[in-house]
Amino acid sequence: MKIVVIGGTGLIGSKVVRRLTGRGHEAVAASPRTGVDTLTGKGLAKALEGASVVVDVSNSPSFEAAAVLEFFETSTRNILDAEAAAGVGHHVALSIVGVRRLPDNGYFRAKIAQEDLIKGSGIPYSIVQATQFFEFGKGIADTAAASDGTVRMPSVLFQPMAAEDVAEAVCGVAVGAPLNGTLEVAGPERFRFDEFIREVLNANGDPREVVADPHAPYFGSELRERSLIPDDGAATLTTTRFEDWLRGSGPGA
Repeated sequence: MKIVVIGGTGLIGSKVVRRLTGRGHEAVAASPRTGVDTLTGKGLAKALEGASVVVDVSNSPSFEAAAVLEFFETSTRNILDAEAAAGVGHHVALSIVGVRRLPDNGYFRAKIAQEDLIKGSGIPYSIVQATQFFEFGKGIADTAAASDGTVRMPSVLFQPMAAEDVAEAVCGVAVGAPLNGTLEVAGPERFRFDEFIREVLNANGDPREVVADPHAPYFGSELRERSLIPDDGAATLTTTRFEDWLRGSGPGA
């Protein structure tokens, strides 16, 4: 089966392509690096010729609110139009657990717009909503660094997962029948957000102090206790524990 992976050269996309290829599928990585630009539509029609499934794990090059909204709206419309023309029978997209709980967050608002376009397209679809990735821990800390050198984080519940497990969940959905709905996936452990970031920095040998601050923003939004985690029993839990990830492929490897 031919499966086109939009964003197929990125963190998740490259893992999805590798896994699908290993299962005997024709997995095509589509990204600006391979001559496919979903913002302009360049190379998109050709890439989708003969495709049964399109997996969209692309990401905006900018997190600024207007830019990220423009990216996901324009890119998603172009992809869906190309799928309709090519007769693609299944659109799979990666989104975020709790995305509709933070409509004031510019990035989350853009992902909501993406989800709504997919649901209204008439093309059979599956949306995989994942919690945050272990791999993003240091980047989150960097964005939360205060002028005094501390890293200020809210002490809310946090249930991150490994990028490899995200890719596995996306692959499992891509090779199955369309859900015409949403699958939530999350890591097997819950942390306090500040505690997790503290562990990430310790594993990186980063001496910055992590300070629990209930009003510290997460990409512009103040979080509530359960903003970023799935409802109890609502998600499929993955198997990679944070400590095991650190030993195997993280900064502690």
